[in-house]
Amino acid sequence: MASLSYMKAIVLLLGILVPAFRITDAQSVGVCYGRNGNNLPSQQATVDLFKANRIEKMRLYHPDQAALQALRGTNIEVILDVPNPDLQSLQDPAAAKTWVQNNIQSYTPGVNFRYIAVGNEVDPSNGGTSQFVNYVLPAMRNVHDAIVAAGLQNQIKVSTATYSGLTTGFPPSKGSFHDNARGFIDPIIQFLAQNNLPLLANIYPYFSYLGTPQGNLDYALFRSPNVVVSDPDSNRQYWHLFDALLDTIYSGVEKSGGPNVEIIVSESGWPSDGDREATVENARTYYQNLITHAKRNGTPKRPDKLVQVYLFAMYDENQKGGSETEKHFGLFDPTSQQSKYQLSF
Repeated sequence: MASLSYMKAIVLLLGILVPAFRITDAQSVGVCYGRNGNNLPSQQATVDLFKANRIEKMRLYHPDQAALQALRGTNIEVILDVPNPDLQSLQDPAAAKTWVQNNIQSYTPGVNFRYIAVGNEVDPSNGGTSQFVNYVLPAMRNVHDAIVAAGLQNQIKVSTATYSGLTTGFPPSKGSFHDNARGFIDPIIQFLAQNNLPLLANIYPYFSYLGTPQGNLDYALFRSPNVVVSDPDSNRQYWHLFDALLDTIYSGVEKSGGPNVEIIVSESGWPSDGDREATVENARTYYQNLITHAKRNGTPKRPDKLVQVYLFAMYDENQKGGSETEKHFGLFDPTSQQSKYQLSF
């Protein structure tokens, strides 16, 4: 039998380790902070709301100076976007260096930058973003070089945010990027692989569900009681549409030359209004189940790697374009700042 002092030491060690594991798990989930609304709380109030709800990661869609000031000293990890309209200016290495100086180095140390998303959902087949296709990779290279020159490459990783719409293939092991996107995305994936950088990806089971005739709602909401997809090529089984979408992108990344590139899910959410199955109850179910899944599991293709995911979005944004659902992805009411779903982070 072990001595009493030895047992006390073991208990003390477990007391130290268990909270550490909990902290690691909690850090797998963040929230996207958009500002396309005319009724939103201030940037300082929003950062305070992040802190009050123990949300430790934020995606910020442009270098909002008031938000960056409010983030000083909070240790909230930040994805900072280079908006698509700014990509062309960063074809100039000097301009990229200035962008990094103004928006990163001016707040470092103080703001805990983690990733820079150089462009969001640029797609050769999308008329709204296709004009940016030739700017993404040169801007990524120049911003990465500026980060290296500033000595911040071990802290801040440069990437771009793609989305499920660029991929095709079923089951997930057959996933690949669309043929007309390969010329755009393959060099990006290879650049990420060469520099040990992750890929950011926006994944929305809601839209995939809407686009599938007779779609399986339980599969999309993480509550299917049975395996829904069995992948005969890999012998993997899928209970959740989210996992299937993410693993499809992983397969595409592998085929494009990035077998070791990690994927960070830079957006995922479910609307509470505006279209079929966009209800408060379904949104609550999706967000809570996604948080639980991200804290405990990887995907069937990457079972040993917890999924890092950013929930979209902090607030309902009443000036957001697109379909009506785009205005109803918020986790918090912008007027009262109360949680819509009482989620636990």
